[in-house]
Amino acid sequence: MSFTLKAQGHFAKLEKNRNILAKDLIHKLNKTGDTLILESNKKINYLYTINKDYGRDLDVFIDTTSFKLPLNKLSKGKHVLVAVQSPKRIVFVVRIINEIPKPSDALVAEDVVAVEPNKLQTTKIN
Repeated sequence: MSFTLKAQGHFAKLEKNRNILAKDLIHKLNKTGDTLILESNKKINYLYTINKDYGRDLDVFIDTTSFKLPLNKLSKGKHVLVAVQSPKRIVFVVRIINEIPKPSDALVAEDVVAVEPNKLQTTKIN
């Protein structure tokens, strides 16, 4: 389940929403720059993208507080992303600069998956 990354530089550039009303949504790239990470203490209901040709590359129902989007799901170019936290719409931009390699392992699923944040479980010991 591993793949090598090109050492040519960044794959994507994130232009964050700096509006004070968008402060509840943390949106950042991971260290390798190939995955968008969304986190919030409020539920993120929905995420969609609009590409440079005004088409939608992605429409995802999330309904959780944490989400990871592999950027190899997006085509090269500018993408306007809209994260819906009802009733708010938080808009930001991701620019795909270089092609992001897809995992070479055929067993890796191609679906985008919403991830529930880790929760600490405790057990009472008598």
